[in-house]
Amino acid sequence: MRNNIKHTLLSQLSVNRFLRLLMFVMCVAAAGKDSQVWSQSLRDTIIELDEVQVRARHIFEKETAGMKQTEVDSLVISQKLHMSLADLLSENTPVYIKSHGRGALATASFRGTAPSHTRVNWNGISINSPMLGMVDFSLLPLSIIDDITLKHGNASVMDQSGGLGGSINITNRADWQSTRQLSFTQSVGSFSTYDQILKASLGNRQIQWRSHMYYNRSENDYTFINRAIARMEDGEITHPLDTNKHADYSRYGTLQELYWQPSSRHMFSFHWWGQWAERGIPRVISFEGAENANVSNQQEDDHKAVARWRWYGENGNLTIRSGFASKQLDYSLTNQISGSDPLPAIHSVSNQQSFMQHAGYQRELSPRLSLQASVDMNHHMVDTHDSVSNTGYDIRRRDLSSLLALQAGVHDRANVHVMVRQDLTDGSLSPIIPFVGMDFLLSDDIPLVFKANVARNYRNPSLNDLYWQPGGNPELKPEEGFSLEGGIEGDFVIDDARVNSEITFYRSDINDWILWAPSFKGYWEPQNIKRVLSQGVEAHSSVSGYAGRINYRLAGTYTFTRALNYGDPLVWGDDSHGKQLVFTPVHSGNLMVTLQHKGISLTWQYNSHSEQHTTSSNDLNSRNWLYPYHMNDLSMSKRWQFNQWNAEVAFKAYNLFNETYHTILLRPMPGRNYMISVKAGIRR
Repeated sequence: MRNNIKHTLLSQLSVNRFLRLLMFVMCVAAAGKDSQVWSQSLRDTIIELDEVQVRARHIFEKETAGMKQTEVDSLVISQKLHMSLADLLSENTPVYIKSHGRGALATASFRGTAPSHTRVNWNGISINSPMLGMVDFSLLPLSIIDDITLKHGNASVMDQSGGLGGSINITNRADWQSTRQLSFTQSVGSFSTYDQILKASLGNRQIQWRSHMYYNRSENDYTFINRAIARMEDGEITHPLDTNKHADYSRYGTLQELYWQPSSRHMFSFHWWGQWAERGIPRVISFEGAENANVSNQQEDDHKAVARWRWYGENGNLTIRSGFASKQLDYSLTNQISGSDPLPAIHSVSNQQSFMQHAGYQRELSPRLSLQASVDMNHHMVDTHDSVSNTGYDIRRRDLSSLLALQAGVHDRANVHVMVRQDLTDGSLSPIIPFVGMDFLLSDDIPLVFKANVARNYRNPSLNDLYWQPGGNPELKPEEGFSLEGGIEGDFVIDDARVNSEITFYRSDINDWILWAPSFKGYWEPQNIKRVLSQGVEAHSSVSGYAGRINYRLAGTYTFTRALNYGDPLVWGDDSHGKQLVFTPVHSGNLMVTLQHKGISLTWQYNSHSEQHTTSSNDLNSRNWLYPYHMNDLSMSKRWQFNQWNAEVAFKAYNLFNETYHTILLRPMPGRNYMISVKAGIRR
């Protein structure tokens, strides 16, 4: 591959520029990095190399053959520290975020699949709720995240089964180049929103301690024109100005990390993340009842811990990991009658605990052949009870999963990746999950790689799907999917600009899709859809470099998604058969432009979704659909460096053109709003 990269650069750069780049690569190699590296920008002078952040980029490696992976730029993460992971994914990736409002429940889905089809891992352990099968991304703060990697479609089989759409991997890492760091960020925004973030680290080249603490709260009381309520005034229909009530939220937490490498062969790490959150849940905008009726509140106490030991040998490495996750969720819905205390209509308390063990081994059998094997054992306990209706369940679930993978460089221009996963759930053996992927380097001169894979996937129903009262369906069948995809990726340098582009076509055929729907019994219950076919296109492109003295970066994504319901027409009716799944836009896209010069940064962010249906018949003549929207955000910042000290001031405007939009039917979203933040820190 190194020879291919050299040929590529020789064909694109002058001899002098190539020699300067070769000197740069040799300097990095001397520092102990045995990888192909690219600088974010190529300049004519060597003196600027100290300011360049170097990051490896592999597009032709046998370990990832056939797999589509997306790494979120660390610059994007640093610009959005006061936001949640839901906001970042919505604005910068092909993942679709279904948000119930600012600060409210937000779920993620890949390629038209359901939120429960997206697997989420934090430092190697799954954080999908065993009750719901999904993750609330509004509760994942970016301030405690270092790296985010998306594995699209079948690539998620590498992590675990059940990711019919894909997986999102969140990781933390030590900074061995720094012995002491301290930073504090204060943000103030519209709707009485306040954020505080404190980060500290201490250590040396052998041991590191990192601490993150954060606090976020908001009254969330923005105003909006309530078009769900009409009034007659002077012979004309008017809509009142309303306020987003009972929507305040607060969240505080801490992440503590410890890293220890006693020698070059051993690495120990420990992470503990604790979070406490409370939020009101606003009523739908069509509600015209009493002010103290249907008042909802939700509280969550969440703790996660993971310990890992990794041993590095000459030709392989061994990883042992043990994780624990615990959550208590309290939900209440109250009504108040004049002259009495609030009366609970619902008071549900749920406790979830998970113990997760992992052992994995990787070995290089030869320069062209590597082997990977792993075993995961998980034990989940869920106890949920509603004291008003006196319903609930107390269930245990045990999972055992094994993986065997073989990666081979069968030719200088071809890699093959074969995986087999086998699951055992409560003593029941699941079908074997195979994966076959391949990469093919299209040219020795141009780094264009053709990627393709085909795989099967399998997901068991969540515990709520089976046992929730009322509505759980113990007769549900597991979901089973067969997917294939193919595309082309290129990563190369043209003059002083680095270009990365990728386009992927996919098709996923899922049988026994689980969907909750209203029943004749008066409540919702899950049922299996015979078949859902999801197919489409994902495209991504980014360009970065210098225009004069201005450093620029442009990055954009576009997705085309057709997720069609091919359930039994006798059950679903002819109006639903072959129609787009609800809350699944056909077209989605985003674009980010960043300009930097002498510590000044300007970023414009744009994202858009086409219309979304809220009925299975896709009837646009009814009021129950979400019209398209186009969102624009603008941020400006200035950074100062004083020896070891640094400071930054940032101003951000969201929904710049005051767009009126909804992401959930009858849930208002804010108009134009602002945030200003100040950050100060020291690094040694």
